[in-house]
Formats: sequence, C-alpha cells, structure tokens
Amino acid sequence: MAESFGSAAERYDRARPRYPQAMVDRIATGGPRPGTGPDASRVPDVLDVGCGTGIAARQFQRAGRTVLGVEPDARMADVARRLGTEVEVATFEAWDPAGREFNAVIAGQAWHWVDPVAGAAKAARVLRPGARLAAFWNVFRLPPGLAEAVAAVCQRVMPDAPVDFHAMTRADLDVYGPIVTKAADGMREAGAFGDPERWRFDWEWTYTRDAWLEQIPTQGLFTRLPPEQLAEVLDGVGAAIDAMGGSFTMPYATVVISATRTASV
Repeated sequence: MAESFGSAAERYDRARPRYPQAMVDRIATGGPRPGTGPDASRVPDVLDVGCGTGIAARQFQRAGRTVLGVEPDARMADVARRLGTEVEVATFEAWDPAGREFNAVIAGQAWHWVDPVAGAAKAARVLRPGARLAAFWNVFRLPPGLAEAVAAVCQRVMPDAPVDFHAMTRADLDVYGPIVTKAADGMREAGAFGDPERWRFDWEWTYTRDAWLEQIPTQGLFTRLPPEQLAEVLDGVGAAIDAMGGSFTMPYATVVISATRTASV
C-alpha cells in the first residue's frame, strides 16, 4: 500500500489536508536554529522523512526552514521537486545522510511506514543535540450521517474486503493511538532521546462534494481499487453529500509524537 500513493501523486497533493499552523510553528521554532552564514538558506536544516509530494515540507519552508525530503516513491518525489522541495529518493532506513546533520527530523503521515526503532536510531544519528524528531498524523471523523452512508456503499461495493467499514467510518479521533505508542516506544529504545511528548491539535475543515470526492482515491484503502468499483464508491458518497446540502464540516485532530535528541548513538 505504501507504494500505491504515487499512482495519483498530483491529485494527492491537491486533495490531502495540510497541517495546522500552530503545530508547524511549535516544531519550526524549537531546538537549534538554522545558521546565519551567506549559504545558510541553501543548506537544509529540516529532514522530511516520507515527504510525499512535499505538503509538510512547503509549510515548514514558509515558516523559514530549509527542507530536504526523503521519499521512496519517485513519482511523489517528482511532484515535490516541481513544487519547490529538494528530494532524495530512498527509504529512510536505506538513505545515506553522507555526514549531514539537521536541526529537526519530521514525518507527516509517514512514520508508520518506517521501522520505529531503526528509524528513531537513524534520526538520532543525523540530529544535532537539542534537535527534535517529530512524527505527526491527521485523523478525521466523518459526520454521523455521512459515516453511515459511506460504510453502506463500501460494504456493498467491497463485500470481501477485510475491513469493518462501520468501525472505520466511526473511528474516534484517537484512532492513531497504537501507532503513536509504537513510535514513542521506538524513540525510547533508540536510547538517544528524552521522554517522548504527545501533542494534539484539533481543527475543522469544510468540504464541498467535489473536494471530498477528489480526496477519496488518495486514501490507502481506495488507491488500489479497480476503476469501476471506485466509481461506484464515489457515486454513492457523492449522493450522500448531496443529501446533506452539498458540503459538510469535518472534525480533524493532528496527533504528534515528538522527542528531543539528548545523546549521541
């Protein structure tokens, strides 16, 4: 599934939600600061692991940081480069830092694809003392009426899928709890970080029918769905949104697990 997102990389970049500015500012202003020499603006000081099309990277760039992305999917990396982010194509575990060090390592919607212990240990090797590793995820909860309609259409179109659609569409905003716990355990086991911190940022976004239908094909469950089945899902969900007046407000939570590098490894 991790390799399926690049099949529609430009749609992914258009449709996927961004991250709350309060979170970006908290990470971007903490820890060591970028240098001030004449070439400082060209030397990356933030490493974005699994950067995808550069959604988070661009937000950190606007916050004054210089970002290098690492992304295993060349199709996603190509879009990120076109939109202004320097990217090296590799999995984080296999990526060669070539002696470079960073003032922050971030991972938006990606750290669950990285081995939590090996990833934390590698992050520690490239982080300066006092620098921060921060992994974060956007979690949404469909409004009740829409959740029921989505579950019904998915169950009809994909009856053999090994997924409880009703549980999935009614997921609590803490659904990423086990993933966050696993990431925190990896940071502790790496032995080079202080106690991991959990942050949460709650926010909302209003979607039109077309905006939500564009995002659906970028979600993991649907990226590999045959076109005719995907069209059925989109028709059914679109009808449900039409019945709600053509738009809806989605509650989001951005959950973060973060730790500061305190020792060498």
